[in-house]
Amino acid sequence: MYRFLFSSKWLGYLLLAAIFASACVFLGRWQMDRRAETLAEINRVVTNYSATPIPFSDAKEQFSNRLDPAMEWTQVELKGSYLADEQRVVRNRPMNGQPGYEVVVPFRLITGETVVVDRGWLPIGNKNPGSPDSVPEPPAGEVTAVVRLKHPEPELQRGAPEGQLASIDLAAYSAQLGHPLLTGAYGQLASETPPAAEMPLPFPKPSTEEGTHLSYSLQWFAFGVLMFVGFGYAARQQARNAAIDAEDDDESTDESLASGSPIHSAAAAARRRPPTPRKRKKATSEEEEDALLDAQGY
Repeated sequence: MYRFLFSSKWLGYLLLAAIFASACVFLGRWQMDRRAETLAEINRVVTNYSATPIPFSDAKEQFSNRLDPAMEWTQVELKGSYLADEQRVVRNRPMNGQPGYEVVVPFRLITGETVVVDRGWLPIGNKNPGSPDSVPEPPAGEVTAVVRLKHPEPELQRGAPEGQLASIDLAAYSAQLGHPLLTGAYGQLASETPPAAEMPLPFPKPSTEEGTHLSYSLQWFAFGVLMFVGFGYAARQQARNAAIDAEDDDESTDESLASGSPIHSAAAAARRRPPTPRKRKKATSEEEEDALLDAQGY
């Protein structure tokens, strides 16, 4: 009944179903990987964002070498002073759907190292196109700043006007300034003492919502299974249609026999005619005499 499945057409359908299902599995696993990354980020935020700040000495390796992903958002206390004349704004930094800038400033620690602090966000200005209307100055003198560790950003293959950066690429920033910066991480400002008279807008806390990655992954896996379910249903319908066509052919044969077709009617009549009795051979004189004696009881 299902021998048609071995035809080239149905084998092609099966191959297409397998390819589609494989693509669905790939997309489902991709969504699961994205979910795992999101959950790891949520765990870092929950663990580090509001934890007690650690001293710079405990975080120096993170600033100097490469930030451990598990340490992202960790609060670090810095003591030193801002290098206000080396302040820059970073272009194309949207926040809450609005375009704007971020303000970065080198911070010279009392131990002599220099790190970069991102002090906040500014909207696009109305006075001068391509720059904020004004950039608040950091507090002068010795400052105690609490910052959250962040990964540096890659270099972008585009330039920026004077006094601006295309990204928070610490190596490029250091080359522009002409003196060394710690390039393993930078700090996103949480608080500073004494506070500045005017501040950029603070950054909002990162979202701890998981999002829709799990539901999307389950949908892709379901699509892959449904493809084979659809293939099985189509094969079953094909087999049922073939069986119905075979029954229709048998009924057509029976109807043609009953409708009086010359050939089929003759065959049917021949089957219905009773057999013709065989003609008896004429008896001899001796047989007639024997029969007469038998009748008289002799």
